[in-house]
Amino acid sequence: MAGGRPRAFDVDEALERALELFWRHGYEGTGVADLAKAMGINPPSLYSAFGNKQELFAKVLDRYAEGPAGYIREALAQPTARMVVERLLRGAAEATTRPDCPPGCLTVQGGLASSSGAEAARDELTRRRTAGEAALRLRLEQAGIDGELPDGVGSADLSRYFATVYQGIAVQAAGGASREQLDRVVDVAMRTWPTGSSGN
Repeated sequence: MAGGRPRAFDVDEALERALELFWRHGYEGTGVADLAKAMGINPPSLYSAFGNKQELFAKVLDRYAEGPAGYIREALAQPTARMVVERLLRGAAEATTRPDCPPGCLTVQGGLASSSGAEAARDELTRRRTAGEAALRLRLEQAGIDGELPDGVGSADLSRYFATVYQGIAVQAAGGASREQLDRVVDVAMRTWPTGSSGN
């Protein structure tokens, strides 16, 4: 036989199935055998195509960022800081309660409870959450420079506050909160937006 056999599975579809499994059960709660079964391939094919479990998880997180969590990128492109934050929170309320997806957020829940063997995955999730908060902080710092925020408002504290609300939305969704309930949470959070500036 000349040459190797072509892959007998669709890579994109396999990654979607892995994404759902990691999203539903977290990194540590998802075994390689479970992944291989859900993806419709055997473990050797999984390792050959995607690397080890940690490497597969990183690919899944990239896919998650481009797909279900794509609203984050859209939010950061909004023209005012207030619109950025509201789009971020509304997007979280929508994405974490979609009927066609597991409840909650993969990057918030994926590694909350993990043993020493899952430290790399937990660190990767922490890195990504920290990068998201840093991007929000930079946007709010620019808002301060542009006069969108009142003098004396700390962009670091404000970004951490809204990041905490954002992550809380994901936790509430995982516990069964509805889109409508979470939208009301966003309403309350947005009423805390600093007043007294041209950005209101």
